[in-house]
Amino acid sequence: MMVKQERAARTRRALVRAAAEVFASEGFALASLSAISHRAGVSNGALHFHFENKKALADAVQQEAAASVARMTDLAETTGDALQALVNATYGLMGRIADDSVVRAGFELCADPSRGRDGELRRQWREWIENTLARAEREGLLAEGVSSERLAPAVVAAMVGFEVLGARDPQWFSEGRVACFWELVLPRMAAEGDAARLLAGEAAERSG
Repeated sequence: MMVKQERAARTRRALVRAAAEVFASEGFALASLSAISHRAGVSNGALHFHFENKKALADAVQQEAAASVARMTDLAETTGDALQALVNATYGLMGRIADDSVVRAGFELCADPSRGRDGELRRQWREWIENTLARAEREGLLAEGVSSERLAPAVVAAMVGFEVLGARDPQWFSEGRVACFWELVLPRMAAEGDAARLLAGEAAERSG
């Protein structure tokens, strides 16, 4: 029984990853179940045993992507104060989108009009940014005259921009592009003297 359960779990993981790769390359509408099962190395019957239809597969991809993003933000919150967590998480997310087909497909499915969904994964990311900046404001980490309410939309829009542009040009996911953004923005948003500390902390985190 245990061997069968492990085999079933492996098959399901293979199908989710294969679906993510096909969705990312072809889009939800054009992706076929036969292409997904072929990429996963399983039969169509095995696919239908685990997933009723293509929608169920897309839902599974987005759920796994959401769990991965949640683990990443949880880890970022252990690396310093709220602003340091925000900076580190943006590098972490861009790295995951670049390297993990499931996370990449999860975000691309949010923007796929054929899915008819409202961008749950992007909402998760937006709400984390908003909550983290609100915590930074409560902790006195923002510059005088800067509020989390006014700052959050700009940071969210920039991060979504990186994600969308990176889908066609992976250079947008690079550490250099993200670093340029924070080098420009942090001196305006962080309390006096904190920008250099945050950038140094982020650099140490990446090199470590």
